[in-house]
Amino acid sequence: MSVQASIPAGRLGLGLRNGRLAMVLGLAIVGGWLLLALCASWVAPFDPIAQNTDIRLLAPSLAHPFGTDNFGRDILSRVIWGARIDLQLAVIGVLFPFLIGTCIGALAGYIGGRFDTVCMRLIDVILAFPFLVLMLAIMAILGPGLSNFYIAMALVGWVSYARLIRSQILVLKHSDFVLAAKSLGFGHGRILFRHLLPNALFGSIVFSMSDAVLVLLNGAAVSYLGLGVQPPTAEWGTMVAEGQSFITSAWWLCTFPGLAIVTLAMGFSLLADGIAEHFGGRP
Repeated sequence: MSVQASIPAGRLGLGLRNGRLAMVLGLAIVGGWLLLALCASWVAPFDPIAQNTDIRLLAPSLAHPFGTDNFGRDILSRVIWGARIDLQLAVIGVLFPFLIGTCIGALAGYIGGRFDTVCMRLIDVILAFPFLVLMLAIMAILGPGLSNFYIAMALVGWVSYARLIRSQILVLKHSDFVLAAKSLGFGHGRILFRHLLPNALFGSIVFSMSDAVLVLLNGAAVSYLGLGVQPPTAEWGTMVAEGQSFITSAWWLCTFPGLAIVTLAMGFSLLADGIAEHFGGRP
């Protein structure tokens, strides 16, 4: 993405003076959601899509700790099962832009010349449009669904990784170890992928974890607008969209999936900041 979404740990008011504590907290939050997602079939008390109009819009209680929605579905079960979709959004939505941007940025920085110029002008064109607007335009053309969301993310999200990797390669390719590799007769492929990229990837890896926050929020926004995950599948953004009509009479419909989005996003943000601070570098 064009804007890094990490939240500096020191601004959270938690007294995180070193990256290790932030990293542990972030890992605990993300790991907790991952564990719930993997064990959803055993942990969730009810079927997330089973409807029961006799218990519709029940307030939180012992039987239904997060209440029920307008179809009588248990909100807690839907939040737990929704973690599977939202974690998938965060991981896959970052993976493809990361791979595409890394390859293009590495080649542009190493080869230079016209190829670098063309890549940079293409990136400038993509960045001239607001990220979410461009992504929604692509999804409007392709249609709703998770697969089209991933395609839209890949087509738009790679630019930040390309710029980040390119800048690192431009600096590193003049280093002594690269000159030594060339003097030993190593080929360009070996120099780029075995010597330059391993030294240039740290910033992109940290950025990808911060980027997962934006992907998660964009996925929720797309689902909220009806272009993402389709009902009755449990997904947090979709649940917020379905509950907005009942915000004054049944606050729990939006509140609990909204809190789930916030906590998972905070987990990724803390994890990214913790790794960056602990290992001594920021993208």
